[in-house]
Amino acid sequence: MGNNAASFSEQNGSILPNVSTTEKSEIFDWIEALVTALCVVVILFVFLMRIIGVDGQSMYPTLHDRDTVVISNLFYHPKQGDIVVLTKKSFMTKPIVKRIIAVGGQTIDINFQTHEVKVDGVVQNESYINEPTSLFEGTQFPLTVPKGSVFVMGDNRNNSSDSRDSRLGVVDERYILGRVLFRLFPISRFGNIH
Repeated sequence: MGNNAASFSEQNGSILPNVSTTEKSEIFDWIEALVTALCVVVILFVFLMRIIGVDGQSMYPTLHDRDTVVISNLFYHPKQGDIVVLTKKSFMTKPIVKRIIAVGGQTIDINFQTHEVKVDGVVQNESYINEPTSLFEGTQFPLTVPKGSVFVMGDNRNNSSDSRDSRLGVVDERYILGRVLFRLFPISRFGNIH
């Protein structure tokens, strides 16, 4: 072996090559930083945020099938216009992504002939939808949303099962897993969602 070859020290039981104390300290600092960063990421995504995959076209054009979004319910209070992920086992076994159209205490009315969605008598400006609302699924309007509940619809109105479907109807806020914060994947569309 040449002089430049690393040799291992057996004197103190170390498996590190013969390196200076400063170099060992730097290596351990890097390992400690990586472990700390990994712990922070795990805590962040276990307790504060979740990653959810979008399944289907019900939120098109805002979200696409197989998009991946980050959600959080930390200090979350539902607001009209929020995009949320929710679950209701009696309706669907997997979480679904929808937009909140009305919250508790608000009255929603949908005219399927004129395609107008009104909340508390005000026609909504829905520039985010794929096409005008014409799909009637059994819920009778006008409907006042009970306190502690929300009325949700997909942005792809005529290709979405949502609160218009009496099987889902208004959704208890406790079924909301979180509000969508941003799109994570695909990278080409990474960022905030409106």
